[in-house]
Amino acid sequence: MRQFPDGSGELIAYERPDDSGPKESLYTLARCRDSRALIQALATVLSVRGQVRKRREVFVVGRTRVHLDEVDRLGPFVELEVVLRDDEPTEEGEREARTLMKTLSISAAAQVSGAYIDLLEQLIR
Repeated sequence: MRQFPDGSGELIAYERPDDSGPKESLYTLARCRDSRALIQALATVLSVRGQVRKRREVFVVGRTRVHLDEVDRLGPFVELEVVLRDDEPTEEGEREARTLMKTLSISAAAQVSGAYIDLLEQLIR
């Protein structure tokens, strides 16, 4: 659940492997006007794993969204999101992402698998 300062929000369900490096990410997005009420309703029927607090700036390079995230307790991250056409193979997006990663000097060692919530849970263990 992503909340915005005006009280609205977006519920986002992701389907993606927890591999490091470029990968296909499918998602469903549902916008809502009252994020607090939706969070309360979901929390009564589902368990809450935790909360990720971040600040994000988004830049567009060609058809790639470059997310610059500052995640509380974790630090800075860069996420690249290549937007593919419906008929386009995943490999094309992976190629574009790898080219941009090389341009930005993002090494394979710096790549992270999993989501921010996974990393936060590792801090607790």
